Amino acid sequence: MAAELGRGARAWLALIRPGDWLLAGLGTVAVGFAFPHFWQGGLADRAIVRQDGRIFAQIDLKSRRRIEVAGPLGTTVIAVEPGRARVFSDPGPRQYCVRQGWLSRPGEIAICAPNRVSLQIAGRSRTYDSLAY
Repeated sequence: MAAELGRGARAWLALIRPGDWLLAGLGTVAVGFAFPHFWQGGLADRAIVRQDGRIFAQIDLKSRRRIEVAGPLGTTVIAVEPGRARVFSDPGPRQYCVRQGWLSRPGEIAICAPNRVSLQIAGRSRTYDSLAY
């Protein structure tokens, strides 16, 4: 039985020509390059910091920077590094936005609700989030 399967596979492989292998290879490379753009909503290029619902700052994600945002409870510190950003510290009681960690994909967001500060990652194309229950 195994010998029959081996003969069948060899017969099938004999039908594939060099152009077929080239086309399969090019298709694989094209999918590899298209994956980050189409599957993940593009690449992140800026961080949007909001204070009390209004845009406080838009920071380019190509630089390394630290920004302080004043809120009703105190100062929230946002850290930006190339390709990512995070809430470094916040005076809020539960620290949910600090625990979010580094944000690097478009559409990700950290909300410091008690201090009315949020950090959102944005890219060239807008991504949408949905909740299902």
